[in-house]
Amino acid sequence: MAFDEEASLEATVGEIVQACASLDRPVDVLIVDDGSRDGTGAIADRLAGERPQVRVVHHPHNLGLGGVYRTGFAQARGAFVSFFPADGQFDPAVIGRFLEALENADIVLGHYAGRARGLIGRALTALERLLYLLLFGWFPRFRGVLMIRRALLECFPLESTGRGWVVLMELILRAHRGGCRLVSVSTGLRPRTRGASKVQDWRTVLSNLRQLIALRRVL
Repeated sequence: MAFDEEASLEATVGEIVQACASLDRPVDVLIVDDGSRDGTGAIADRLAGERPQVRVVHHPHNLGLGGVYRTGFAQARGAFVSFFPADGQFDPAVIGRFLEALENADIVLGHYAGRARGLIGRALTALERLLYLLLFGWFPRFRGVLMIRRALLECFPLESTGRGWVVLMELILRAHRGGCRLVSVSTGLRPRTRGASKVQDWRTVLSNLRQLIALRRVL
């Protein structure tokens, strides 16, 4: 998941490939360049040319997290699907733990401890929890990255179309209500060493709020 991440993309992809190499499983690493304005797209193309297990899809313009998730869902090839942001804040070593947990589950949800940094980050977290409670009455422990069985994408057609992460929330809610087995795994969160977060702003909050209300009408 890459938008203007030229400083961290190559290192993150290298970590993911290395983590998967120790699992003795075939791996397909898809870079979704979400309309980046810097050198991210060129780096992604070079990595895809150098590494046979890496490929890239370029969005012609920025579609947000929702667009990245939908592209990833549509392009996924393996039996299991996971998403990692290109900023390197999540250690790909957790992939092995996710696979182990999926032996007795259909979805593994990551979570990490610690308060969000900054006033906006804390407000976003509090608002998110309140919205889940008011609109859906329940939501599993989840914060960060996850892994799912790709077959679920065929079982639960998704209706969310916005820029935010609500399409992912829709998948989790539909899977839970459909009787799927969900478990949570602690992942930890590493500090971002380059660049700045692109999701903690009020434009994102309002967009996600509209999408959650729309989702409540169909769930």
